[in-house]
Amino acid sequence: MGQFTAALITGATTLAVILAADLGDRRVTAPRTTGPVLAVAVAVVLCVHSFPASGNDLSLQLACVGVGVICGLIAGSLLPARRESSGEIHTVGGIGYALIWLVLATGQTVFAYGAEHWFTARMTRFTTDYDLSGDTVLVSSAALMTLAMAAARTAVLLSRARALRAAGADSATGSEPDPVPGSGAEAAAGGERRTGGGRP
Repeated sequence: MGQFTAALITGATTLAVILAADLGDRRVTAPRTTGPVLAVAVAVVLCVHSFPASGNDLSLQLACVGVGVICGLIAGSLLPARRESSGEIHTVGGIGYALIWLVLATGQTVFAYGAEHWFTARMTRFTTDYDLSGDTVLVSSAALMTLAMAAARTAVLLSRARALRAAGADSATGSEPDPVPGSGAEAAAGGERRTGGGRP
């Protein structure tokens, strides 16, 4: 499968499932957090038939995974979360969130099209000069980047949901955080213990 076709399929799949899951006020559920990652993973399996590891192939793939994680974390930062009185966790995906995914998917697709039609000779020289496996490694690297973006977005969702649930549990039990070592609150607490709670 060509680079442009693979980028078009994976990019369109990612954009569709992410926006369908996150746009608007949505409740955080297990299917919602894991569904997009699974859908993107299926698209990657269908589009990528090999992951070459000769020469500098692995380095390029790992670099693309790192870029994908960063992009996914940035996108996730635009998805604010809150805890309802019922205990449910909700997020709100707005225009900014949609735009960043649209830009990322479009950018990958346009680059893939350019590599096949606009600057093919330059990409050929690039893969030769840097000991890369031609179009094969470019396709796999782009697909891994897309999958990393979706996985990072899911990690942000899970982290925020866990933090909000923990905060809600603390509020329900009426527990207070321990004093910070070296703080005045710790010294006051220690003084009260030594004097029997501050009462004669």
